[in-house]
Amino acid sequence: MTYFLKSAAIAGAMSLTAIPAFAQDVTLRFQHFVAPNSGSPEYFMGPWARKVEKESNGRIKIELFPLMALGGRAPDQYDLIRDGAIDGGWVIPGYQPGRFPEVEALELPFVTPKSGELASIAAWEFTQKYLMDDFSDVHVIAAHMHGEGLVHKKGDAIAKVEDFKGLSLRAPTRTSTLLLDKLGATPIGMPVPAFPEALAKGVLDGGVITFEMAPSLKLDELTDSHTDMAGDRSFYNLYFIWAMNKAKYESLPDDLKKVIDDNSGLMAAAWSGRAYDMGDEDGFKILDASDNQIAVLSQEETDRIKAMGDEVIEAWIADMDRKGYDGAALVADARRAVDNVLSAHPEVDIMGAASHATTSN
Repeated sequence: MTYFLKSAAIAGAMSLTAIPAFAQDVTLRFQHFVAPNSGSPEYFMGPWARKVEKESNGRIKIELFPLMALGGRAPDQYDLIRDGAIDGGWVIPGYQPGRFPEVEALELPFVTPKSGELASIAAWEFTQKYLMDDFSDVHVIAAHMHGEGLVHKKGDAIAKVEDFKGLSLRAPTRTSTLLLDKLGATPIGMPVPAFPEALAKGVLDGGVITFEMAPSLKLDELTDSHTDMAGDRSFYNLYFIWAMNKAKYESLPDDLKKVIDDNSGLMAAAWSGRAYDMGDEDGFKILDASDNQIAVLSQEETDRIKAMGDEVIEAWIADMDRKGYDGAALVADARRAVDNVLSAHPEVDIMGAASHATTSN
C-alpha cells in the first residue's frame, strides 16, 4: 500500500508538471470578406472551426471574423495571413492579378464543372502539383473552387452573345475579365464586398458571381435577371485557399498540429466546395421566389461563348509561354484533373442549381 501511494504521488506530481505543456490553449483568429450567412461561412468555415475545437478537446479556439472585421481589404488577405496580422483566413489569389499566374488555369472558361465539390477535388490535385511552392510562405489548409458562375444583371436576361455588348460588368479575376472583354462587355475588376454598392449607385449593369452570394449581396433586389450557360461546365470559376499563418501553425504542439492536419487537404477541399453547392441551392431558391428572371442560355448561344472562351484560353497559353511557363501543360493538367474527378464520382450532380430554372432561352 505504501509503495502504491508513493508511486501514485510521484505520478501525480509528474502529471501536474506536464499539464501546462499538454493543456496549452490556442486562440486562432480567421478572417473572411463575406457575410456570415453566406454559404461558405455557414456550411464550411463555421462547422470546420467547431470540428477543430471539438477534436482538440477545447484547446484550440477559432474566432471567425466576417466582412474583413479585423482590417484590410479582401485583396490583402494573403499578405495579412503571411505577415501574421491574422492567424488565418480565406484568400482569392486572383484578387492580385499576375502574382499567382498558374492558378488561372483552373479559372479559365468552361474548364471546371458546375459542381463546387468536384471542381474543388480537382483543384486540390492541381494544387499539389503546381501551387504549393507558390503558397510556401503560408500554411495551406484547403484549396477549393465554387460551382457555377453566372451573369446577374439589371434588366432582361442574356439571350444571345450580342446582349453582352456595352454592359459594364463586375469581374473578379483576370481570366473573367478576358472573357467578358471578348464578349463585348466592359469588365470592371472588383472584389465581392464592393459589388452591391456599385450596383446600387449605377456604376455597373451587373456582374458575374455565384448563386451562393446572391442573398447576402441582395441581388434579388439590386438585379433583375440571372443567366447561366447550358451544359455542365461553369462559364467562369474562382480559386480560393483556406490558409494559416505559417509560423503560427508551426508553433502549435504536435498534437494540435495533428488536429489541423486531420481537417486539411482533400477532405477540407471537398467540404468547402460542397458548402458552395449548398449555398448555391439556397441562393437559387431565394431568387426563384422573387420576381426576377432565372434563365439558361440556349445550347447554340452557349457554344458561341465557348468558342470565344477557347480563344481566351489560347491567348492565355501564349501569354504564359512568354512568361516562362508551359501554358498548354497547365491547361491540360487542369482539364485532366477535372476529367479524373468526374470519372471517379459519376454519382455527383454536376449540372448546378440553374438546372432547376423554369425559364430558358
